[in-house]
Amino acid sequence: MRELLLVTALFLVYKFGRLFANGHETRAFHNADRVWEAERALHLPGEELVQQLLMHGDGLIRAANTYYAAVHFPATIAFLAWLYWRHPGHYVWSRRILALVTAAALALHLLMPLAPPRMLGASGLIDTARVYGPSVYGATPETDSMANQFAAMPSLHFGWALMVAIGLIAATRSRWRGLWLLHPLLTLFVIVGTANHYWFDALAASVLLGIALYVVPAPGRRYDGGDLRPLTPLTPATAGAAAGVLR
Repeated sequence: MRELLLVTALFLVYKFGRLFANGHETRAFHNADRVWEAERALHLPGEELVQQLLMHGDGLIRAANTYYAAVHFPATIAFLAWLYWRHPGHYVWSRRILALVTAAALALHLLMPLAPPRMLGASGLIDTARVYGPSVYGATPETDSMANQFAAMPSLHFGWALMVAIGLIAATRSRWRGLWLLHPLLTLFVIVGTANHYWFDALAASVLLGIALYVVPAPGRRYDGGDLRPLTPLTPATAGAAAGVLR
Protein backbone atom coordinates (compact mmCIF):
# COMPACT_ATOMS: atom_id res chain seq x y z
CA MET A 1 0.00 0.00 0.00
CA ARG A 2 2.85 2.39 0.83
CA GLU A 3 4.52 1.76 -2.53
CA LEU A 4 1.21 2.16 -4.36
CA LEU A 5 0.60 5.50 -2.67
CA LEU A 6 4.15 6.62 -3.39
CA VAL A 7 3.97 5.80 -7.10
CA THR A 8 0.52 7.39 -7.34
CA ALA A 9 1.78 10.56 -5.62
CA LEU A 10 4.73 10.78 -8.01
CA PHE A 11 2.38 10.40 -10.96
CA LEU A 12 0.03 13.12 -9.69
CA VAL A 13 2.91 15.52 -9.05
CA TYR A 14 4.11 14.98 -12.61
CA LYS A 15 0.61 15.26 -14.08
CA PHE A 16 -0.18 18.54 -12.34
CA GLY A 17 3.32 19.80 -13.01
CA ARG A 18 2.74 19.36 -16.73
CA LEU A 19 -0.49 21.35 -16.45
CA PHE A 20 1.44 24.24 -14.91
CA ALA A 21 3.57 24.30 -18.06
CA ASN A 22 0.54 25.19 -20.19
CA GLY A 23 0.05 28.65 -21.64
CA HIS A 24 3.35 29.02 -23.51
CA GLU A 25 2.12 28.43 -27.06
CA THR A 26 4.37 31.05 -28.71
CA ARG A 27 7.53 29.65 -27.14
CA ALA A 28 6.38 26.09 -27.84
CA PHE A 29 5.98 26.70 -31.58
CA HIS A 30 9.21 28.69 -31.75
CA ASN A 31 11.08 25.81 -30.13
CA ALA A 32 9.36 23.37 -32.49
CA ASP A 33 10.66 25.30 -35.51
CA ARG A 34 14.18 25.20 -34.08
CA VAL A 35 14.02 21.44 -33.41
CA TRP A 36 12.65 20.75 -36.87
CA GLU A 37 15.38 22.83 -38.51
CA ALA A 38 18.09 21.19 -36.40
CA GLU A 39 16.95 17.72 -37.43
CA ARG A 40 17.00 18.71 -41.08
CA ALA A 41 20.45 20.28 -40.69
CA LEU A 42 21.71 16.97 -39.27
CA HIS A 43 20.06 15.08 -42.15
CA LEU A 44 18.06 12.86 -39.85
CA PRO A 45 15.45 10.70 -41.59
CA GLY A 46 12.22 12.64 -41.81
CA GLU A 47 9.44 11.71 -39.42
CA GLU A 48 7.16 11.61 -42.46
CA LEU A 49 8.96 8.47 -43.68
CA VAL A 50 7.81 6.60 -40.58
CA GLN A 51 4.30 7.97 -40.85
CA GLN A 52 4.04 6.83 -44.47
CA LEU A 53 4.63 3.25 -43.31
CA LEU A 54 1.53 3.57 -41.14
CA MET A 55 -0.58 4.99 -43.94
CA HIS A 56 -0.92 1.66 -45.75
CA GLY A 57 -4.11 0.83 -43.88
CA ASP A 58 -6.55 2.36 -41.43
CA GLY A 59 -6.20 -0.64 -39.14
CA LEU A 60 -2.45 -0.17 -38.81
CA ILE A 61 -2.85 3.53 -38.01
CA ARG A 62 -5.51 2.85 -35.38
CA ALA A 63 -3.33 0.12 -33.87
CA ALA A 64 -0.46 2.61 -33.55
CA ASN A 65 -2.75 5.22 -31.99
CA THR A 66 -4.08 2.61 -29.55
CA TYR A 67 -0.57 1.55 -28.62
CA TYR A 68 0.34 5.17 -27.91
CA ALA A 69 -2.78 5.73 -25.83
CA ALA A 70 -3.15 2.44 -23.98
CA VAL A 71 0.25 0.80 -23.46
CA HIS A 72 2.39 3.53 -21.88
CA PHE A 73 1.04 3.60 -18.30
CA PRO A 74 -0.27 0.00 -17.96
CA ALA A 75 3.02 -1.49 -19.18
CA THR A 76 5.05 0.60 -16.73
CA ILE A 77 2.72 -0.19 -13.83
CA ALA A 78 2.77 -3.92 -14.65
CA PHE A 79 6.58 -3.77 -14.85
CA LEU A 80 6.87 -2.17 -11.40
CA ALA A 81 4.30 -4.53 -9.87
CA TRP A 82 6.09 -7.60 -11.22
CA LEU A 83 9.45 -6.39 -9.95
CA TYR A 84 7.93 -5.59 -6.53
CA TRP A 85 6.75 -9.17 -6.08
CA ARG A 86 9.61 -11.04 -7.79
CA HIS A 87 12.71 -8.84 -7.57
CA PRO A 88 12.41 -6.24 -4.77
CA GLY A 89 15.97 -4.98 -5.21
CA HIS A 90 15.43 -4.31 -8.89
CA TYR A 91 12.07 -2.73 -8.07
CA VAL A 92 13.61 -0.08 -5.80
CA TRP A 93 16.34 0.60 -8.38
CA SER A 94 13.85 0.92 -11.25
CA ARG A 95 11.44 3.06 -9.25
CA ARG A 96 14.19 5.49 -8.32
CA ILE A 97 15.38 5.76 -11.90
CA LEU A 98 11.87 6.31 -13.26
CA ALA A 99 11.21 8.96 -10.61
CA LEU A 100 14.49 10.74 -11.41
CA VAL A 101 13.89 10.67 -15.16
CA THR A 102 10.32 11.89 -14.73
CA ALA A 103 11.37 14.75 -12.45
CA ALA A 104 14.07 15.81 -14.91
CA ALA A 105 11.56 15.60 -17.76
CA LEU A 106 9.12 17.82 -15.88
CA ALA A 107 11.84 20.43 -15.37
CA LEU A 108 12.65 20.33 -19.08
CA HIS A 109 8.96 20.65 -19.98
CA LEU A 110 8.79 23.80 -17.88
CA LEU A 111 12.01 25.25 -19.27
CA MET A 112 11.42 24.30 -22.90
CA PRO A 113 7.78 23.94 -23.95
CA LEU A 114 7.66 22.22 -27.32
CA ALA A 115 4.80 21.76 -29.76
CA PRO A 116 4.69 18.21 -31.19
CA PRO A 117 5.21 17.69 -34.93
CA ARG A 118 1.49 17.02 -35.46
CA MET A 119 0.91 20.72 -34.63
CA LEU A 120 3.76 22.04 -36.76
CA GLY A 121 2.58 23.16 -40.18
CA ALA A 122 6.08 22.95 -41.67
CA SER A 123 6.26 19.23 -40.91
CA GLY A 124 3.40 18.31 -43.22
CA LEU A 125 2.49 15.49 -40.84
CA ILE A 126 -1.00 14.24 -40.05
CA ASP A 127 -2.39 14.14 -36.52
CA THR A 128 -3.28 10.46 -36.88
CA ALA A 129 -5.03 10.23 -33.50
CA ARG A 130 -7.39 13.10 -34.33
CA VAL A 131 -8.11 11.84 -37.88
CA TYR A 132 -8.34 8.10 -37.29
CA GLY A 133 -8.64 7.74 -33.49
CA PRO A 134 -8.39 6.92 -30.72
CA SER A 135 -6.96 10.12 -29.24
CA VAL A 136 -5.88 10.91 -25.68
CA TYR A 137 -5.90 14.67 -26.27
CA GLY A 138 -8.63 17.25 -26.66
CA ALA A 139 -9.46 18.74 -30.03
CA THR A 140 -7.31 21.80 -29.23
CA PRO A 141 -4.77 22.63 -26.51
CA GLU A 142 -7.16 25.27 -25.18
CA THR A 143 -9.96 22.74 -24.60
CA ASP A 144 -7.71 20.00 -23.23
CA SER A 145 -7.74 20.34 -19.45
CA MET A 146 -6.22 16.93 -18.75
CA ALA A 147 -2.82 17.17 -20.45
CA ASN A 148 -0.15 19.56 -21.59
CA GLN A 149 0.22 19.12 -25.32
CA PHE A 150 3.34 21.30 -25.41
CA ALA A 151 5.51 18.86 -23.46
CA ALA A 152 6.99 16.88 -26.34
CA MET A 153 10.62 16.91 -25.17
CA PRO A 154 11.69 14.58 -23.72
CA SER A 155 9.40 11.72 -24.68
CA LEU A 156 8.52 9.83 -21.52
CA HIS A 157 6.73 7.30 -23.67
CA PHE A 158 10.14 6.30 -25.01
CA GLY A 159 12.11 6.90 -21.82
CA TRP A 160 9.82 4.74 -19.70
CA ALA A 161 9.64 2.03 -22.36
CA LEU A 162 13.44 1.90 -22.56
CA MET A 163 13.71 1.64 -18.77
CA VAL A 164 11.12 -1.16 -18.73
CA ALA A 165 13.27 -3.10 -21.20
CA ILE A 166 16.51 -2.40 -19.31
CA GLY A 167 14.90 -3.32 -15.98
CA LEU A 168 13.54 -6.62 -17.30
CA ILE A 169 16.85 -7.50 -18.94
CA ALA A 170 18.69 -6.76 -15.68
CA ALA A 171 16.24 -8.71 -13.49
CA THR A 172 15.87 -11.85 -15.63
CA ARG A 173 18.30 -14.47 -16.89
CA SER A 174 16.48 -15.81 -19.93
CA ARG A 175 18.56 -16.16 -23.09
CA TRP A 176 15.72 -14.32 -24.87
CA ARG A 177 15.59 -11.33 -22.51
CA GLY A 178 17.13 -9.07 -25.16
CA LEU A 179 13.80 -9.24 -26.97
CA TRP A 180 12.41 -6.82 -24.37
CA LEU A 181 14.14 -4.10 -26.41
CA LEU A 182 11.39 -4.55 -28.97
CA HIS A 183 9.12 -2.59 -26.63
CA PRO A 184 11.09 0.70 -26.81
CA LEU A 185 11.77 0.16 -30.51
CA LEU A 186 8.06 -0.26 -31.24
CA THR A 187 7.31 2.71 -28.99
CA LEU A 188 9.80 4.84 -30.95
CA PHE A 189 8.15 3.81 -34.22
CA VAL A 190 4.72 4.69 -32.82
CA ILE A 191 5.52 8.07 -31.24
CA VAL A 192 7.26 9.27 -34.40
CA GLY A 193 4.80 7.74 -36.87
CA THR A 194 1.79 9.25 -35.10
CA ALA A 195 3.51 12.67 -35.14
CA ASN A 196 3.46 12.99 -31.37
CA HIS A 197 7.24 13.29 -31.04
CA TYR A 198 10.41 14.23 -32.89
CA TRP A 199 13.52 12.07 -33.05
CA PHE A 200 15.16 14.56 -30.68
CA ASP A 201 12.48 13.85 -28.07
CA ALA A 202 13.54 10.20 -27.87
CA LEU A 203 17.21 11.22 -27.86
CA ALA A 204 16.64 13.60 -24.95
CA ALA A 205 14.83 10.87 -23.00
CA SER A 206 17.72 8.48 -23.65
CA VAL A 207 20.25 11.02 -22.34
CA LEU A 208 18.23 11.61 -19.16
CA LEU A 209 17.87 7.87 -18.64
CA GLY A 210 21.60 7.34 -19.17
CA ILE A 211 22.39 9.96 -16.51
CA ALA A 212 19.92 8.36 -14.09
CA LEU A 213 21.41 4.91 -14.67
CA TYR A 214 24.85 6.33 -13.91
CA VAL A 215 23.75 8.13 -10.76
CA VAL A 216 21.57 5.43 -9.17
CA PRO A 217 23.57 2.39 -7.99
CA ALA A 218 22.56 -0.89 -9.61
CA PRO A 219 20.97 -3.60 -7.41
CA GLY A 220 23.49 -5.29 -5.13
CA ARG A 221 26.01 -2.48 -5.49
CA ARG A 222 26.82 0.62 -3.52
CA TYR A 223 28.93 3.75 -3.85
CA ASP A 224 32.33 3.41 -2.14
CA GLY A 225 34.90 6.11 -2.74
CA GLY A 226 33.25 7.08 -5.97
CA ASP A 227 33.36 3.55 -7.42
CA LEU A 228 30.58 1.03 -7.78
CA ARG A 229 31.70 -2.19 -6.04
CA PRO A 230 29.80 -5.37 -5.24
CA LEU A 231 28.65 -5.70 -1.66
CA THR A 232 30.62 -8.31 0.31
CA PRO A 233 28.39 -11.29 1.24
CA LEU A 234 27.80 -11.64 4.98
CA THR A 235 29.17 -14.99 6.18
CA PRO A 236 29.58 -16.34 9.73
CA ALA A 237 33.32 -15.54 9.56
CA THR A 238 32.83 -11.95 8.40
CA ALA A 239 30.00 -11.45 10.88
CA GLY A 240 32.23 -12.66 13.72
CA ALA A 241 35.05 -10.40 12.62
CA ALA A 242 32.71 -7.42 12.45
CA ALA A 243 31.39 -8.17 15.94
CA GLY A 244 34.95 -8.33 17.25
CA VAL A 245 35.73 -4.94 15.77
CA LEU A 246 32.63 -3.41 17.35
CA ARG A 247 33.56 -4.83 20.75
